[in-house]
Amino acid sequence: MSDTNSQKTAAKEAPHLEDLWQFAGQGLRASDFNTAMVHFYRAEVARSNTWRKRLDITTNWAVITTGAALTFTFGTIDNTHLIIIADTLLVLFFLFIEARRYRYYELWTYRVRLMETQFYAGLLSPPFVPGSDWADKIVASLRNPTFPIGLAEAFGRRYRRNYAPIFLILALGWVVKIAIHPISVPSLIDFIQRAKVGGISGGAVILTGILVHATLMLIGLFTFSLHKSPGEVFDSSELTWKRRLGRLFRLAAWETLEVDLHHLPLRIRAKPHEQLVYVITDNDEAISAAVFKELGRGVTRLEGTGMYTGKPHYVLLCVYYSNQAQLFKQIVRRVDPNAFVIITDTRDVRGFGFRPLEA
Repeated sequence: MSDTNSQKTAAKEAPHLEDLWQFAGQGLRASDFNTAMVHFYRAEVARSNTWRKRLDITTNWAVITTGAALTFTFGTIDNTHLIIIADTLLVLFFLFIEARRYRYYELWTYRVRLMETQFYAGLLSPPFVPGSDWADKIVASLRNPTFPIGLAEAFGRRYRRNYAPIFLILALGWVVKIAIHPISVPSLIDFIQRAKVGGISGGAVILTGILVHATLMLIGLFTFSLHKSPGEVFDSSELTWKRRLGRLFRLAAWETLEVDLHHLPLRIRAKPHEQLVYVITDNDEAISAAVFKELGRGVTRLEGTGMYTGKPHYVLLCVYYSNQAQLFKQIVRRVDPNAFVIITDTRDVRGFGFRPLEA
């Protein structure tokens, strides 16, 4: 009897499991954990904003010193072009400082993005089942802070975003100072002679300037594909410079000529190959009828169930040639904009409309 009473007493004193949130091996009340996460998130956002402002400060230093150097250099005839060279080195030093600060900014932003994408996004899309991976990453970052990006990526991105125009203005200002101020040089020999700095020949000065600016441009170019920065917004479909250039060209053609170059027929194109498409939709009959009529392709309908929502859907399977893909996507977009489409390349398709079946 005494054992029964002690068990009842222990059951009353023990906390209810439904009132606790088992997270990372510790029993925390949901309200306690949420409160701690809110304060931690606000602190990390404030810290990242502080370092973001420090980035702007170094850029302002570079702009102010550039303006002051050009104003002083062109102020009087006797002022030397050496001021522009010295300011170029000073701006380069500012760029290095800003790249270092940018790495710190990315460290705090890394934690903020983890909480936004894993914790808060999960709260807005129930059921919320927290995992341990994102919490382990935050714990590792707190115990052993490491920069999420390298110095080369930070240096290249800040150069492309802010400092490339500044260096270009300084270089053009130096050329103008040598070429036409106070009077225009009559020949290239005179230009090289005027570029002389003390005991350093004009050719050496010009060659050094070309090497410095070429090195900066190469760093900016070869770090273009680095995308480890969690604080930046990247479009996953436009990661390469070729795709970015093509997209800009298409947008320019559309704005000026109202012509979408992506839909123009090309005389030179690769040989069409087979593609398999899956379409998850509730408008299966309308899409199938449009495909029959406009593409002349057969469609197979399967029944499926969304594991998250538990709702039944239809899955359409269709095989066509790659040169028909654009028209197929237009059909689906027109009939059911909410459809889910998966397009894959196929290795071999045999049957009616394609290669014959082999015995």
